[in-house]
Amino acid sequence: MKLRMSRVFVRGGLLLLCTLLFILVPALSAAGEARASSNPAGILDILNLHVQGNQLLNGQGKSLRLLGVNRSGTEYMCASNAGIFDGPSDAASVDAIASWHVNTVRVPLNEDCWLGINGVQAAYGGVNYQKAIVKYVLLLNSRGIIPILDLHWTAPGTTIAIGQKPMTDRDHSLAFWKSVASVFKYDRSVIFDVFNEPYVSNWDCWKNGSSAPSTAPCSDADFAVAGTQSMVDTIRSTGAKNVIMLSGIGYANWVGGWLDAMPADPAHNLIASVHIYNFSGCKDTTCYDQIIGPVAAQVPVVMGELGENDCQHGFVDTAMNWADQHGVGYLGWSWSTYDCGSFPSLISNFDGTPTEFGLGFKNHLAVVANQ
Repeated sequence: MKLRMSRVFVRGGLLLLCTLLFILVPALSAAGEARASSNPAGILDILNLHVQGNQLLNGQGKSLRLLGVNRSGTEYMCASNAGIFDGPSDAASVDAIASWHVNTVRVPLNEDCWLGINGVQAAYGGVNYQKAIVKYVLLLNSRGIIPILDLHWTAPGTTIAIGQKPMTDRDHSLAFWKSVASVFKYDRSVIFDVFNEPYVSNWDCWKNGSSAPSTAPCSDADFAVAGTQSMVDTIRSTGAKNVIMLSGIGYANWVGGWLDAMPADPAHNLIASVHIYNFSGCKDTTCYDQIIGPVAAQVPVVMGELGENDCQHGFVDTAMNWADQHGVGYLGWSWSTYDCGSFPSLISNFDGTPTEFGLGFKNHLAVVANQ
């Protein structure tokens, strides 16, 4: 639903877009494609996102839920020197995503690719990777879609990030977030998901990290851990007031303890994320009621990844119905054309053709959009 904006807010939003285009992507001639096809009203509806109680609000004070998909690829293609996106990232591909009535797309990132370190080829890392992500964010914005930038793959030292680690590292993750936040602090539609799926064993490590490898409270991590508090502090030190998203432990499936461990945030703009799959520990409405519900009563919550590995959609249907009743958002994993079971993939073609699993998401999002 489009909202009326004051002329002052419209001018501010258009100035933001001009600033992003002029400062961040001056060498990107294709950026004109994003401007030309943009709908200013749609863009402005998603600016100045902020948290109030357990609600996520836009600049007009209207409550919204994050409903959409994950766009996997930018976490792994660059690390194998095979490209940046897996599949198209042009306007037509974003239109296909938008046709599913989404308002959010989560984009997984690789810290080594963004920073251009540890052997990532220049063609796919550093400035070129950053420009590609900025362009994609602008395309999403131009369709009135909220981008979530997710630090997905990390690695300490000189090891290239080619998979999931139990937590963020002090070697590169703080530098990653300082850089990302400095770029996108001008665009308050962008949400920062500080780490994909923590699987450290305790909340103390999750929050406070460690000073050295295999050191309490992160004895199970063979590197110095950057805790969520240090990442929130790093992001805020840039002046960025963007909403920050924090996943629970247990591969982001467990948020029991999230409220007690929640980092201090001077901007008061934190939301909780939980990943739900049919093979997870917390995977039924009893657990949702007992564990996720109390968190959702205090802060905004999104199922940052939601999926099932049987090429069906009965499991996600139940999860989405529960989320609808409790004001919780959800993002399907993943807008990719791999197997609908093992990956699992929502689509069989980047034109938006759904798999059987994806059909459940597509139909449900259409119903919610028309309510």
